[in-house]
Amino acid sequence: MSVFRTALGADWDRLHPQLQRRFDIAAGGPAVVGTGVMDEVWRGPAFTLPFLALGTRRHIGFPDRGRDVPFTIENFGYRDRFGRETVTFVRTFDFPGRRRRFDATMIWSDARGALVDYLGTHQHLATDLALRVDGTGGLHISTGPQRFRAGPVDARVPRFLLGVGDVHEWYDDARDVVRIGVRVTNPRFGPLFGYHGSFSVRTLDAAVPVPVAALPMREERRE
Repeated sequence: MSVFRTALGADWDRLHPQLQRRFDIAAGGPAVVGTGVMDEVWRGPAFTLPFLALGTRRHIGFPDRGRDVPFTIENFGYRDRFGRETVTFVRTFDFPGRRRRFDATMIWSDARGALVDYLGTHQHLATDLALRVDGTGGLHISTGPQRFRAGPVDARVPRFLLGVGDVHEWYDDARDVVRIGVRVTNPRFGPLFGYHGSFSVRTLDAAVPVPVAALPMREERRE
């Protein structure tokens, strides 16, 4: 069963039908790919550049900004090597002369009672997600405390280094597209980066294998 169905419980039925289609992704089932344009991709002041650039190699962040940026999001369901139901979130932004990615994989954790979001290609960062369905059937996702895991290291990310994410997805019936707004801030330093725009969704045949490029290079057992 989709990890989003599990996380939302009874609220799943309040989600807009087109968003149910978008998030009903599970191992062995159809994948969903969205293509569209981000009206704006922005970043914070100049001091955020080193931190955003640091995440570029592992697809955790990037320092680029622009308007009318072509965008793709790929959601494939599979079971990871620990047998957990997993969904990919591979976001690709095509800036002029440069392609950037922002990757995540999500699982449902019974132990934490939450959807867990692993960021980047190596799943070194993990955060619990809180989900809420609003009165229009839109979905709000917010991040909680973050954990850093690498080898024997298992540490909570200090507050001053946190990137707190807020995501809002809703369906625009008039235009027949999904609209999205993402904003990442730091409790001390303010806005870090974000984007907003819209995309159309298509469902892929269930027989389509998960592309290797969409899978993390390392999987983390710790939730």
